[in-house]
Amino acid sequence: MKDRSSRLKSALTHLFLAAASIILVFPFVWMVSGAFKAKLEAVKMPPQFLPSHWNMDNFRQIEQFFPLYRFLLNSIGIAIATTIIQLLVCAMAAYVFAKIPFRGRQSVFILFLTTMMIPSQVTLVPLFILFSQTNLIDTYAGLILPGVFSAYGTFLMRQNIMTIPNELLEAAFIDGASYYRVFKSVILPLVKPTLAALTIFAFMSSWNNFLWPLIATNSKELMTLPLGLSKLQGKWSTEWNILMAGNVVSFIPIFVVYLFAQRYFIKGMTMTGIK
Repeated sequence: MKDRSSRLKSALTHLFLAAASIILVFPFVWMVSGAFKAKLEAVKMPPQFLPSHWNMDNFRQIEQFFPLYRFLLNSIGIAIATTIIQLLVCAMAAYVFAKIPFRGRQSVFILFLTTMMIPSQVTLVPLFILFSQTNLIDTYAGLILPGVFSAYGTFLMRQNIMTIPNELLEAAFIDGASYYRVFKSVILPLVKPTLAALTIFAFMSSWNNFLWPLIATNSKELMTLPLGLSKLQGKWSTEWNILMAGNVVSFIPIFVVYLFAQRYFIKGMTMTGIK
């Protein structure tokens, strides 16, 4: 009787997870299907799940609305630069907060974490004024710098670094290693899974960022892909097949990054101490 109840419970759990997975995956499948449909098929009622003829015309027509490859390269370059710098900054700050004692360390860290409660929209005006006064508006540096500091990323890295035994660091110091050498040779190799998880978060955040590039760019040459996708939505009507094609192009880089980092992602999240 107990085995039957256990099997029934397991079956219901798997059934629920399967249904939830279908609900989550369906919008992506519909997006990919819509990217290859003709204009009339995309708005056909009742909806047609698969296109009658698979073609690439929608992807070619995106160039009529904005320079796709220029915007794509801008987004890739900005996202990669932001991610790399953010990983370095967050890892160094987390190392200080986790392993280097100084007066008021805990208070400073709590104050640092309180910035997570401030909506990003609140800081847009002072950030724009600051970047205007330093001539960073409409520059690549102006698009990259706001994303390189992350309280959440620092917290994520700190939780993992705190699990590293102090004896490892003390042994390195006894052998004559400096703080930099300990950080490079001891800390970083042990937190690779968390770095991979943070890589995904940082890349996605930079890639999907719309509001700050909208404010900080004036020239078309510096615009990113999310700004370009907004041009696919018309004022009175929208060509949904072309919009779906643009979304597929935007989704591919994030998917590729996740594929390369997925084996570290779950391990990295479990090692941070977040419950």
